[in-house]
Amino acid sequence: MMSKEKTAILVTHDIMEAISMSDRIIVLSARPGTIKAIHKTNFKNETPFERRKTLKAKLLFDKIWQEIQNEKKDKIQ
Repeated sequence: MMSKEKTAILVTHDIMEAISMSDRIIVLSARPGTIKAIHKTNFKNETPFERRKTLKAKLLFDKIWQEIQNEKKDKIQ
C-alpha cells in the first residue's frame, strides 16, 4: 500500500493551539485578510502537550502576539 502525505487546515484564534497542532502558522491581517506572516514551528516528535511546555513555543507565541498587537496599532493610526 502506498503512503500519501495529507494536508489539513486548522483555523483558530488560539495562538497556542496553532503552535501545538501545526507545522506552519499563517498569520492573517485584518480585513481584507491578507497573509501577514508565515511561521514554521520546527518541532520534531513532540506531542501537542509537550510542545506547549517548550521555550520555543513560548517565544513563538510572544512573536505572533506582538505581530497581532502591531496590526491593531496600525489600524488605529
